[in-house]
Amino acid sequence: MQTDREIFHVGRPNIGDRDSLMRRINDIIDRRWLSNNGQYVQKFEARLAALLDVKHCIAVCNATVGLEIAIRAMELSGEVIIPSFTFIATAHALQWQQITPVFCDVDPITHNIDPKKVEALITPRTTAILGVHLWGRGCDVQALKGIADRHGLKLLFDAAHAFGCSHEGRMIGGFGNAEVFSFHATKFINTLEGGAITTNDDDLALKIRHMKNFGFTYYDRVESIGTNGKMNEISAAMGITNLEAMAEFISINKRNLLHYGQGLEGVPGLKLISYDSSEQCNCQYVVVEMDALAAGITRDELVSKLHEHQIFARRYFFPGCHRMEPYLTLYPEAGKRLPHTEALTQKLFCLPTGSAVDEDDIVGICRLIRSMIC
Repeated sequence: MQTDREIFHVGRPNIGDRDSLMRRINDIIDRRWLSNNGQYVQKFEARLAALLDVKHCIAVCNATVGLEIAIRAMELSGEVIIPSFTFIATAHALQWQQITPVFCDVDPITHNIDPKKVEALITPRTTAILGVHLWGRGCDVQALKGIADRHGLKLLFDAAHAFGCSHEGRMIGGFGNAEVFSFHATKFINTLEGGAITTNDDDLALKIRHMKNFGFTYYDRVESIGTNGKMNEISAAMGITNLEAMAEFISINKRNLLHYGQGLEGVPGLKLISYDSSEQCNCQYVVVEMDALAAGITRDELVSKLHEHQIFARRYFFPGCHRMEPYLTLYPEAGKRLPHTEALTQKLFCLPTGSAVDEDDIVGICRLIRSMIC
């Protein structure tokens, strides 16, 4: 590691070519067009749509607002089935609109929502399934689609982890009725803060475009309810700049994952999750599954000790949405049907990666972990 004072965080931002970014920012300032569907937002959307092989891509200010808009545009109501093993925004986007998130357990191997558990949760109030492509590994899309089709439900995906990833040879982005991506600063491709909604449904795309701009259909005509979900031009410029470095960022992530695998090989009780080499993957998460009994130390104890050394590993997704408010109060019995979720929240953690981490850093981090376990 570089120095004793170096701080390593999960999700420390990647920065593309700074000169290219500053040229774009200066151009934006010279044009004095900072928001409201400027040329950089349009270029960013077009590049995303081409990369993801989808008909429509609508850039938004962040992925949470993107989820809220997609949920509203799809006219969801009543209950929506989601995993609890996800970032809290997935649940909040529903509850914020007075839609009940019904928590479903996950597959203990893939960590994604378990289709075998979904069907039993469907009631007359269910209007959709909201899957999450965790760690960039695609959900069992076909099984979920089959369930949705049989029951007349909408199908939405939270793809916050999955930009640049494929599932069964097809880029994530065109599954279900719509998918929502995150370009938050912690994601391997960031727009400072931002997100995008993708869909192949022409009518839904038009509705989303109006809804993200207060419901305007023309400069002085509002025809529906809407909000301010627009991405600004500087965020789009950052996104374009980072897209130009996307291959490099993925290569760095893969390199880091390889070094972690080598550095932690044989450490009792630790196992890195794997990625399917036949699929495209951004590898932006180095996820460790920990067996406390074999390691002789709990996950929380290990993470706490790493924090003492300025290595800010993070517990994912602790403690689970169902154990956070308002869900813990609203649905206190939810955990009883989520055994795999409960187990995973107690044994997973993520290690720092990305362009801010190099091989020497990883060697030092792994040596430190070994000293705490072996």
